[in-house]
Amino acid sequence: MTPEDFLDTVRDETQTPLSRLGSSKSLYADTAGEMEPDAVIAAAIADERAAAETFETWADDTEGPLGGAFEDAAALAREHAAKLESETDAEILEASTLYDSLTQLEGTIERLGGFVGRSLVTKKKADQRTGFFVGQADPQTSRLFRGFADDVDAQIEQAADLLAGQCEDDSDWESAEQAAIESIEVAYEEYVETLEGMGVNPKDVC
Repeated sequence: MTPEDFLDTVRDETQTPLSRLGSSKSLYADTAGEMEPDAVIAAAIADERAAAETFETWADDTEGPLGGAFEDAAALAREHAAKLESETDAEILEASTLYDSLTQLEGTIERLGGFVGRSLVTKKKADQRTGFFVGQADPQTSRLFRGFADDVDAQIEQAADLLAGQCEDDSDWESAEQAAIESIEVAYEEYVETLEGMGVNPKDVC
């Protein structure tokens, strides 16, 4: 399997969840219905902080270039959080349960797969946040999130390439696919539960 085949498979298997996680209802769920600029930024900060902590943990127990790749990902998440922190003084919300799931992954292949899953979710949310701030006539913040989306695109490609160096057979690729898909499904399940708890139908894409 090639890195491209791996990414195509994960995207195909999670097309509906990713589509809904990239909808305006995802912003509604992340902000507990507030849909205000500060709340959108605060939700993004929570995700970036949790991502940094997760990737730092992985880096600490991974040797060589892969450990360096996880540390780079943690540093980028910290950089994203710092940029956003200068945009708001709102109370930071609790991070997604996705990160609890990621911390349970063991083994480089599974972690790289989970990293891809998280990144695909983050890319969808960054695109939606970009559109939100375009609608708010806030070009500075929309550019910020557009840049984050570009960063995540690069990370997705890098992680898939790293997997190519780690996967020795189809079984390894399947393990990576499962970790990626399950990570996306965890994020989607939280999205559904949150909206249903608010009395909102989660299945209509906005």
